[in-house]
Amino acid sequence: MSDSKIFYREIAPLAVGDSFLVFDRVKDNFDFPVHYHPEFEINFIVNGKGVRRVVGDNIEEIDTIELVLIGPNLYHGWELNKCTSKKIHEITIQFHNDLFHESLLSRRIMAPIKEMFHRSIHGVLFSKKTAEELMPRLVKLSKLDGIDYFLEITSILYDLANSRNQRLLSTYTVDYDTFDDYDKMKQVYEYVQKNFAKKITLEDVSSVASMSSMSFNRFIKKRTGKTFVNYINDIRIGYAARWLVEKDMSVSEVAFKSGFNNIANFNRSFKAIKNCTPSQYREDFSGLKRIL
Repeated sequence: MSDSKIFYREIAPLAVGDSFLVFDRVKDNFDFPVHYHPEFEINFIVNGKGVRRVVGDNIEEIDTIELVLIGPNLYHGWELNKCTSKKIHEITIQFHNDLFHESLLSRRIMAPIKEMFHRSIHGVLFSKKTAEELMPRLVKLSKLDGIDYFLEITSILYDLANSRNQRLLSTYTVDYDTFDDYDKMKQVYEYVQKNFAKKITLEDVSSVASMSSMSFNRFIKKRTGKTFVNYINDIRIGYAARWLVEKDMSVSEVAFKSGFNNIANFNRSFKAIKNCTPSQYREDFSGLKRIL
């Protein structure tokens, strides 16, 4: 792996006894490199139109306002890119990944937050409407103290979890227990993660889930919003995107390693999912670094 293609592991300034950390600042640049950390992070940006957001294998230009939840150890960062604003308002909230213990998250009232935390391994982009509605409360956060501070952030998390039109950002995920122990989706996820480089048939995966092919098709569509073929391709392209950044391999090597036996099919699938060619994607990520 080239030394110029690694990501920083950020050491968040949260002490063991802390609950949340809030950064509220107005700035004209983003000077922190793409990074990762074990803490959850909520990032809210106003006046940032043209800024480039990197979350896992997703790269997009943001609009004037945005609100994102980043899960533990998912690499992420924001770059000035085409933004010309001198008054970018950024509010960042970080909290330990074990702040909300499993015994608390298992309560029915906490189910929406628990499910949102599971989704956050991909990075969650909330709607513009949600960001605008929560803006006054987010701006007020740094002025709160004590139990009011804790309760308000918990309330914001609950409202985020129940908000509409959320979108997952990255197809690449970190090693994280994203599903309940007895959930069929976990079995499917683990099987695909182990075998994505090989030919995977609908019958193979249906058997893993102990379902008929027809039932499995409905199941995977309900759980992921994708067809079986699209789900497999998303996983493969997620790995391909990561290797294009981290490995010194040719595009064709990446294509075959990620499970595509036809370079033309790989290029078509990559462009359909990432809206750019593999070569363009690699160029967009050039210069990113990390420390292991």
